[in-house]
Amino acid sequence: MTPFECDDRPKEECGVLGIYLPEGDAARSAFFGLFALQHRGQESAGIAVSDGSRVRYHKDMGLVSQVFTPEALASLKGNMAIGHTRYSTTGASVLRNAQPVFCQSVVGEIAVAHNGNVINAQELRKEMEANGEHFDSTSDSEILARMLVRHLDRGPEAAVSEVMRRVRGAYSVTVVTPKLLIGFRDPSGIRPLTAGRLGEGYMIASETCAFGPVGGVPERELEAGEMVIVDKTGMRFARGHEKEPGGMCLFEFIYFARPDSTMHGTLLYSARERMGENLALEHPVEADIVVPVPDSGIPAALGYSRVSGIPFREGMTKSRYIHRTFIAPDQRMREMGVRMKLTPLVEHLAGQRVILVDDSIVRGTTTKQIVKLMFESGAKEVHVRITAPPIEFPCFYGIDMASRNELAAARMNLKELEAYIGCTSLGYLSIEGAVKSVGTRGKENFCLACFNGKYPIPVPENLTKDAFDTAPPSGDASAIAPGQLVLLDS
Repeated sequence: MTPFECDDRPKEECGVLGIYLPEGDAARSAFFGLFALQHRGQESAGIAVSDGSRVRYHKDMGLVSQVFTPEALASLKGNMAIGHTRYSTTGASVLRNAQPVFCQSVVGEIAVAHNGNVINAQELRKEMEANGEHFDSTSDSEILARMLVRHLDRGPEAAVSEVMRRVRGAYSVTVVTPKLLIGFRDPSGIRPLTAGRLGEGYMIASETCAFGPVGGVPERELEAGEMVIVDKTGMRFARGHEKEPGGMCLFEFIYFARPDSTMHGTLLYSARERMGENLALEHPVEADIVVPVPDSGIPAALGYSRVSGIPFREGMTKSRYIHRTFIAPDQRMREMGVRMKLTPLVEHLAGQRVILVDDSIVRGTTTKQIVKLMFESGAKEVHVRITAPPIEFPCFYGIDMASRNELAAARMNLKELEAYIGCTSLGYLSIEGAVKSVGTRGKENFCLACFNGKYPIPVPENLTKDAFDTAPPSGDASAIAPGQLVLLDS
């Protein structure tokens, strides 16, 4: 659990990478690459390597720096490697669900790392168990891995194509076999994956930020439904499935991905600055200073300040040394909430009309505590501005967010939410403003399901029963009854 349970931000997904070096220590490069992807998951980490004949792996609970000792890395000899950092979305946060997933296959040992969520996992698991398949974990990633294993004797292209034909949901995947490194991306392209070069070798990673620390150069994002295959002859791309409705998760641009990563040809830091600029145009207000919630709110606050002409000023500092912990906080620490992580700069806030810029509101509990902190520090007014549009629907594609009855924007209208979090005013960036901030691509190129309820991949009813477990307040035009499955065309 996090050091304070009231932190209600959307939880990170997972990070994956793959390394191929003609000669060299692939595990060491994977280790440093995973450091750059640590923000995508802090529950467990793992690396699997191939030496041309065997696949070996090491994985454990904890951060990358905790899991990989010099001795552990020294045991992972090979010129090909895949790596994974995990936040659980399907399957409990326990060691048996840590990745990469290891399997035996007709082509030898393989390991698979997966970012995303297989939404027809229950159906596939029952079918495969009926056919004699045995599973070692409760994660959907093992289902994906064992399905891949069944078809590798037909070659990597055929095996990946069969996975894409059967598996529904969001997934970016890296695979290592005794002879191959493979990466592939779901036909809707919801989760990111980029391929490039690493010296005389090659690299695949969830985000471009992983390339720099190891001297890699990102070259191109995989397209939806595309795969990349790397071996001693080089790197080749192949189509595994035609593109399906949907697109990149917009939350990658708003919050998840690191600001120094590039997606859709856009530096995320610049996209977030533009979100702040558009927020200032959509929701202007008279104030004295623009204050970010560190660190994710900083680029947007700078953009808001630039367009509004209101000075940017830091109003709080963030502890750099609070990480995920498995020691439960006591009740007193829970009640302290954000004070464990954020320290107000009282001299900057006292007597000021503050515009507080943050990336999202999920349940509203974290925002409520931060607003309270601002007023306790002497702020005269606190105007909250959010770069994510209102989150009204749960995610089924790899983000651990909340069920619908827990989502603040689904339970309350704007005035009710203002009263709940205790702010002077509240303004969200529109979907159109967020998409415009990212670049020239239209709304059809993004997954916006958590904002508008239009799920590009049909969601099984067994998943929606829990996520839509309480009807939203009366008067909501998008009212959903308990257990009702709502699918809209994109």
